[in-house]
Amino acid sequence: MSDDKDTRPPLIKSLGPDALNRYVDKVPHAAALGLEVTLIAHREAELRMPYREDLIGYPETRVVAGGVITTLLDNVAGLSVACAIEELVPFATLDLRIDYMRPAVPDEAICGYAHCFKVTENIAFVRGLAHHGDRTDPIATATATFMLNTKTQHSGGAGAKAG
Repeated sequence: MSDDKDTRPPLIKSLGPDALNRYVDKVPHAAALGLEVTLIAHREAELRMPYREDLIGYPETRVVAGGVITTLLDNVAGLSVACAIEELVPFATLDLRIDYMRPAVPDEAICGYAHCFKVTENIAFVRGLAHHGDRTDPIATATATFMLNTKTQHSGGAGAKAG
C-alpha cells in the first residue's frame, strides 16, 4: 500500500505492522498495568487490563483500586487522541473526569474504551468508559481533554506558540 493511499491513523502508521503489540511497550504506565490493545481505529481505541492481585485496592472485597481504573481510562483516552489527529504530535492530559458507576468485579479483566469526538487546533475532546465486556454496563465513565502540540507551548498562556 502506498503512503498516499494509507488512511490509517498516524499512530498506527508510526508503530508499523505490529502496532497493537508495540503501543504498550512505549508507555511505561501501560506496561506496568499489563494493558493489551484490543482496538485501534479512526478516533477510537480500546485497552484490556487483566485482573491482578497487586492491583487490588480493597483486600476484603478484592476490588481493583479506583486509581488503576483512572490510569486505564487516561491511557485509552490518550490512545484515541493519537488515533484522531492527522499528524502525530506531543500531547498531554489537560483534564480528566471519572464518574464511578459501580465497583469492578473481582477476578475479571477490565476494558477501557474511548472515542475522540472533536479535535481543534490546540485541544482534543474524548468520552470513554471502563467495562467488563459490555459497554452498556459501565464500571465508570470518563470525559477528558488533551492539549495538543505541548512542545510548542510556553508560559505565554494557553494556545501560545514558541516562535
